[in-house]
Amino acid sequence: MKLEGIITPIVTPFHRDAQQSINYEATQQLIDHLIAKGVKGIFILGSNGEFHVIEEAEKIEFAEKVIQMVDHRVPVYVGTGACSTKETIRLSKKMEELGADALSVITPYFLTPTAEELVQHFTAVAESVSIPIILYNIPKATGCNLSAEVVGRLAEVKNIRGIKDSSGKEENLKAYAEIAKRDDFDLLIGSDSKISYGYAVGASGAVAGTSNVITEVLVELDRALRNGETEKAEA
Repeated sequence: MKLEGIITPIVTPFHRDAQQSINYEATQQLIDHLIAKGVKGIFILGSNGEFHVIEEAEKIEFAEKVIQMVDHRVPVYVGTGACSTKETIRLSKKMEELGADALSVITPYFLTPTAEELVQHFTAVAESVSIPIILYNIPKATGCNLSAEVVGRLAEVKNIRGIKDSSGKEENLKAYAEIAKRDDFDLLIGSDSKISYGYAVGASGAVAGTSNVITEVLVELDRALRNGETEKAEA
């Protein structure tokens, strides 16, 4: 499975009711719209999806329904990261069971793990499932930046298949791109303003929050960058 193209980290649509229940009719409409416009993946329960405020039972129900709605038209990426390794493994196994194509695992947050603890955490999660794992680096939200050294070690783990970088730091992107020159490891851009730069250094795709609303612009940007149409991409 190649991680590539514009992957939309969808918002989780809610009803304006007392329960703040999930709006599945809106979810279906959003998914159908995005796929029709040419996105290459649907990413749920990420930062845009407000994973940090959704209960575990809701996450499982939402994932199950989204996987059914997408119906194999594009891959479904599911965010399963949590502060504890135990919780991350439990949720990751469940999402694999439901039919997720790949899992995105954020670094543990609140307390900053050491490099060795990060390697142990991600390795344990990866070994608990058989589908691809994507590392998720967003230091402004977690207080933890994945160093190139840690990512290089984790890239050796069989089913850790890539990294989504939302740091916005060009030095991170360059370092991760060097690692991505290896087989079976991809770099995905998580900061929309860095898509063009990221593709130039070797990224294969972008998890672009703005593709929820300006889908055609992002899909065309991806196409232009792939075709070497620099002027069009800049526009």
